Amino acid sequence: MQKIRFVDTRKSQFYATVRNRVDDYFTQNNLSKHGNAAMWAKIAFFLGGTALCYGLILSGWFSPWGMLGLSIVLGMFAAFVGFNVSHDSIHGALSPDPRVNKLVSLSFNLLGANAYMWNITHNIVHHTYTNIHGHDEDLEVAPGLIRLDDKDKLSGFQRYQHYYAFPLYGLASLSWVLRKDFVKFFQKQIGSYDTSNHPRREYFNLFFFKALYYTLFIVVPLVVLDITWWQFLIGFVAMHLAEGLVLGLVFQLAHVVEGPGFPEPDTHGNIEEAWAIHQMHTTANFASGKPLATFLCGGLNMQVEHHLFPKICHIHYPAISNIVRQTAAEFNLPYYEQPTFLTALRSHYRVLRKYGKEAHQQLNRNRKNATLSAA
Repeated sequence: MQKIRFVDTRKSQFYATVRNRVDDYFTQNNLSKHGNAAMWAKIAFFLGGTALCYGLILSGWFSPWGMLGLSIVLGMFAAFVGFNVSHDSIHGALSPDPRVNKLVSLSFNLLGANAYMWNITHNIVHHTYTNIHGHDEDLEVAPGLIRLDDKDKLSGFQRYQHYYAFPLYGLASLSWVLRKDFVKFFQKQIGSYDTSNHPRREYFNLFFFKALYYTLFIVVPLVVLDITWWQFLIGFVAMHLAEGLVLGLVFQLAHVVEGPGFPEPDTHGNIEEAWAIHQMHTTANFASGKPLATFLCGGLNMQVEHHLFPKICHIHYPAISNIVRQTAAEFNLPYYEQPTFLTALRSHYRVLRKYGKEAHQQLNRNRKNATLSAA
């Protein structure tokens, strides 16, 4: 696949300026860019909540409906652990000590995912090639079923994707736990990134932690609880549907809403703008002024700040957001944001409907042209 390069033909000083201003903020306030006491309290809350839900389910104290409710809450807590605990640590933003980040990042493996593959697909590929078709892994939600930009494969089903996309997002967690990591691990290339030579220990980690997850979340409940296999299956699927829906919505609302674009490289593989400016054109915030949203989403509702400064702990995003917003305005750059979660959700719905309608129209044109050619 063609290598993508960012060519700063305008010699923009935006990133140097905003980076210096953010650095000055931390220096003047004598603050670390990493996690503080409030961040560690969040980690304790979400890990503790996850462990509590898991323990209550295994206790068997509740009715089947109560167990189902706890399974759904457990799935949501798993997503919040991914946002608030795993995400920062895998980025190296939680602690200045790499060993601490490595240890805490194992929480991602305990959720049934794989921190090593997430580092490749998200930290390296997505953060570098944001919203570039064929390169950004996050755009590959359900190829052929969900169309997120005008270069995606066409399908007749996509006419209705604004209705069925949201239930499909709910399957993201199940796919992740059961197949995605295995498929991606054994691919030779992800986008333009070579993945043909993994460290040996990562082969062990992949299979060991998957086996550990299957043991904790499949074997142990079936052995400990007095339930039928189909009752377990309902709870297990409900847990993952809740987790997948939360994960899918938060990540989609950051890049696939009205405003952010899908830039195309030229024939030489060049994106003719600086990487940081590309991020401003392809990323959006939502509910950044809502403390509850920021608390639950681990700062992923403030994706503009996160994409510019992924090594800064998300606990600091509200404080630096005004710096980023003001600097963007000075350089005449967009700063996309939706005021609430619901407005962002409606915007995403309109984007899905737009690309679905365009797919239907394009397929009709293709059929008509094929008919005319045959005649």
